[in-house]
Amino acid sequence: MDTTAPTVGLDPAIDTLPASFRWGVATSAYQIEGAHDEDGRTPSIWDTYCRTPGMVHNAENGDVACDHYHRMPEDVALIASLGVDTYRFSVAWPRVQPRGRGPVNPAGLAFYDRLVDELLGKGVDPWVTLYHWDLPQELEDAGGWPARDTAYRFADYSMLVFDALSDRVRTWTTLNEPWCSAMLGYYEGRQAPGRQDFGAAIHAVHHLLLGHGLATQRMREAATRPTEFGITLNMSHSSPASDSEADREAARRADGLSRRIYLDPLVKGSYPEDVVADLALRDVKIPVEPGDLEIIRQPIDVLGVNYYSSHKFAGTDEDGNTTDADGLPVDRTLRFGLPVTAMDWEIIPEGFTELLVQISRDYPGVPMVITENGAAFDDEADESGFVRDDDRTAYLESHIAAVAKARELGADVRGYFAWSLMDNFEWSYGYEKRFGLVHVDYDTQVRTPKSSALWYRDTIRRVKGG
Repeated sequence: MDTTAPTVGLDPAIDTLPASFRWGVATSAYQIEGAHDEDGRTPSIWDTYCRTPGMVHNAENGDVACDHYHRMPEDVALIASLGVDTYRFSVAWPRVQPRGRGPVNPAGLAFYDRLVDELLGKGVDPWVTLYHWDLPQELEDAGGWPARDTAYRFADYSMLVFDALSDRVRTWTTLNEPWCSAMLGYYEGRQAPGRQDFGAAIHAVHHLLLGHGLATQRMREAATRPTEFGITLNMSHSSPASDSEADREAARRADGLSRRIYLDPLVKGSYPEDVVADLALRDVKIPVEPGDLEIIRQPIDVLGVNYYSSHKFAGTDEDGNTTDADGLPVDRTLRFGLPVTAMDWEIIPEGFTELLVQISRDYPGVPMVITENGAAFDDEADESGFVRDDDRTAYLESHIAAVAKARELGADVRGYFAWSLMDNFEWSYGYEKRFGLVHVDYDTQVRTPKSSALWYRDTIRRVKGG
């Protein structure tokens, strides 16, 4: 077994990152914890979705996943061995507050209490994400995120976790990727809860943001020590396929529904007028009530940015039509013709730089941290479990360099977290796709750092001057 780091050249842009730059790895609860019915945890929408025939590859689920719930100390030691200073993890709502309402579940909360102490004992800062898609099923049965009450239930749950951990946790993210929760979960039906209702999805967008604002407001008021609050958005750079008006309009619409519909209310306290007009064409209205936008517009101490690829758009179909069968404008995604990952996502680090500069320009004064970036490839482990994944290493190198280049162009980016610490349950793809820096043998639960993990460790040491 060759366990040396790849001997690829380090992009010189990476050397421009300051020693104060934050380095981390990230995971989410349902993807790694397992223990789906232990210590009082109740079902989430993902437990239900995984048991719906045809929704998940090979009918797989997160019942065991990486068994992190039972192997947490071992995993924290693994995190520390990579030289990172931060570990971003999510808290499972149905583990801490079964059924999504009522008092805290002491046994469930105790796991995260131990996790935080274990991390601090290894010199790693805990970075909490309060919601990474595992809505308690009983709240979905009551209407889910399209229902306004869910925002208030989220704020109550957030305070249960904050009251227990805020004495040791400095950085708090409310939501991970509300676009996925709303659009994939309630419109496209490709993620839990698997609904297909565009109007419900837009209601979910607003109530997710309202939940963020309510929770942030309450946590900030309760904080007794310096604390950072933020939200994590998945974003890409949207570009027109040509300079035609139809293509530019298609790119504008795509950017509006994927990026600005979140950032504008969060930072500016209003929804983009063009997005509101686009929604009206579909007879959909954002359910804003008096005072909502003031609640949503809480100061953002750190904006989490998740990036995987970028996209270009055409405003015509293959036959040159600018409207579809329903009379709505055409938005067609086109390929750049670049290499892809195992997810069939094109590898576009230049789009990463463009996105970060664009955010910095459109929303000045908002500090950013890359809370997810990584790639799935068709890993082949040797007999010892070791994977020489030079393709993943090259991906990481090009994207970290893209962040460094964005910084040189004025983007205020203060850290980078690789997705993911280890191979895990990849949602609707089950266990087929592997994003990890660490290989997991799902039969034995043995963890083996890949060559990309060794490269990441050595790069961090180099930048930090160690």
